[in-house]
Amino acid sequence: MLSRLIVRNIVLIEALDLDLEAGFTVLTGETGAGKSILLDALALALGAKADGKLVRTGETSGSVAASFAIAPTHPACAILDELGIPRDDTLNVRRVLSSDGKARAFVNDQPVSVGLLRDLAPLLVEVHGQHADRALMSPASHRRLLDAFGGLAGEATHVSVLWQTLKDAEAALAEHEAALEKAREEADFLRASVDELSKLDPEPGEEERLSSHRQAMGAAEKVATDLEEAASSLEGSKSPIPTLAGVLRKLERKAAGAEDQLNPVMDALAAALDALEEARSTIADAQRSLDFDPQQMVELEERLFALRAASRKYKVSVDDLADLASRMADELADLDAGEARSDILTQAVTTAEKAYRSAAEGLSDRRAVAAEALEAAVAAELGPLKLDKARFIVRREAANPGPEGLDQIAFHVKTNPGSPEGPIMKVASGGELSRFLLALKVCLADKGSASTLIFDEIDTGVGGAVSDAIGSRMARLADNLQVVSITHAPQVAARADHHLLIAKSSNGSQTATAVRILDLAARREEIARMLAGATVTDEARAAATKLIEA
Repeated sequence: MLSRLIVRNIVLIEALDLDLEAGFTVLTGETGAGKSILLDALALALGAKADGKLVRTGETSGSVAASFAIAPTHPACAILDELGIPRDDTLNVRRVLSSDGKARAFVNDQPVSVGLLRDLAPLLVEVHGQHADRALMSPASHRRLLDAFGGLAGEATHVSVLWQTLKDAEAALAEHEAALEKAREEADFLRASVDELSKLDPEPGEEERLSSHRQAMGAAEKVATDLEEAASSLEGSKSPIPTLAGVLRKLERKAAGAEDQLNPVMDALAAALDALEEARSTIADAQRSLDFDPQQMVELEERLFALRAASRKYKVSVDDLADLASRMADELADLDAGEARSDILTQAVTTAEKAYRSAAEGLSDRRAVAAEALEAAVAAELGPLKLDKARFIVRREAANPGPEGLDQIAFHVKTNPGSPEGPIMKVASGGELSRFLLALKVCLADKGSASTLIFDEIDTGVGGAVSDAIGSRMARLADNLQVVSITHAPQVAARADHHLLIAKSSNGSQTATAVRILDLAARREEIARMLAGATVTDEARAAATKLIEA
């Protein structure tokens, strides 16, 4: 409930600290005293459009703060918890407005967006009047209100959950079918690719390993060529070894008698032959130790070519070929298993659809019963409100299946016998609409309502008996909700638990609006003024006393 309203420098209000109580509160005052200013101030605190013209003349800024007593289960608590805003049993909203139109918003002294205030507003306060927006009258809310009246909110939530389950199942089937169709189109390519890559059998890191090996073998090939040339010079037709050996043999045959001259020569030749033989052996050892095999080099080149050709073909790096082969194999396996999975997903859709349809049809049946009960309940309220010739109708029409079920719900009325039926917002006049509204609120009580209801002069233009009926119904509403009524009807004011008087005064240069709480004597005087007008008579005071006592 709204427990406190603090206004500073808004229009005609310089400073106002207003404490409100539970139950039924009326706000009265002469026309033009500024009753609408309080509603404008509260609306500003709850996220209404900021207008610098609301700031009191001569001031640079104004502010409005509203405090609400809330239970831990109040839906606003979930919003605050989600945003990490500290809370207790009081929710404080505040708006600071500059004369240039700039505004700041706060919830529990935490800076917030104006959007958050607007989200919280319908959970905290409903304002109803002949010219105010009426959430109750919005066709979008009629189905929810009927469910609340019939105690069907839980079933409606269950239907919504089943609808989402059905949509999820349909989405899963559609996604699978799309993937399956794509896989079918690519099946031949996949099979050929998997076969090709399986034969190629690429390994991560293989390209780098083969490239390094090829580089090493290339270097070894150059050394092998040089060694082969060296070996050829020692072993081929140009080899000096046979020539030197022949010379040595000739000298050996002629050495007798000339040893002193030939022995040194023969020793040198023998040493040269030994050195050349050792060089040939060393070259052979070096050739055998080289890591170079022409056939292996060919095979290595062919392997690298095949890997890189596959890389270009499939537009992935050589290192990713193995992973690609695995994915393609999985896609083929999915294709093979796809038909069986399609059957499973199709069955899941069928099961979800049956569950949704059964629950939605059951909800529709119970909505039909609730609609009849709500029509009867509202009809019982219309007579005392001088709408006994009117009829309230809950129009139920089949709707496309959706999260809310199979029904489209709209509140219609017939204001007189023989007149056409139509949507309540289009058919009822301002005064009739307000009374239909009140009858509905009485029937719905605390179902689907904010905890604070404000009625803005809905008794305008009706007679005393109707005003008394309106006051009676507001008092009944106040058994479950906090009800605040701005009224000109003494019959309504007399039924209130609390009475506030708004008045404006002027010091010659400035006009100010103030609100005060009336005690019993002051209430009697104010209701007498409402009955008599400018001059309050003893007869008016007696009538006021009678109204209050009644």
